[in-house]
Amino acid sequence: MGLLTEFKEFAVKGNMIDMAVGIIIGTAFNKVVTAIVEKVFLPPLSLLTDGVNFSNRKWVLREGIEATNDAGAMPTPGTEEIAIGYGELIQVSIDFLIIGFTVFVVIKLMNKLRNRAQDPKNPEVVTPKDIELLNDLKELMQEQNKILSQK
Repeated sequence: MGLLTEFKEFAVKGNMIDMAVGIIIGTAFNKVVTAIVEKVFLPPLSLLTDGVNFSNRKWVLREGIEATNDAGAMPTPGTEEIAIGYGELIQVSIDFLIIGFTVFVVIKLMNKLRNRAQDPKNPEVVTPKDIELLNDLKELMQEQNKILSQK
């Protein structure tokens, strides 16, 4: 029964909902970044590579041979092409860099907004009660330290 109770607490506290929202937003964000990479960044790179689709660039190690079926003869099995797809690696690396930079900017903006909201001296934003109490305690401790240092 303990496992069921723990799961209930997990779900009710919002952890599961926060996770679900994060996954949904992450999936949507992935689609946006993929569209940006494929429609904004890769076309200029393809132009630099003489109009070749950048994600299809590869280094062929062994050419593939198609299966043959001559009339009256036994069909010959084909072999698959073996190639290193470096273009797709470059495209995924660009995706990663864009995602990383975007997440960095979003977190930096969120931290800036949170710091501004938690600044007790900022008259524009209503300071949460816990931050006000901590600020009052800090001021009282500084005042007490001044008094003790004078003795």
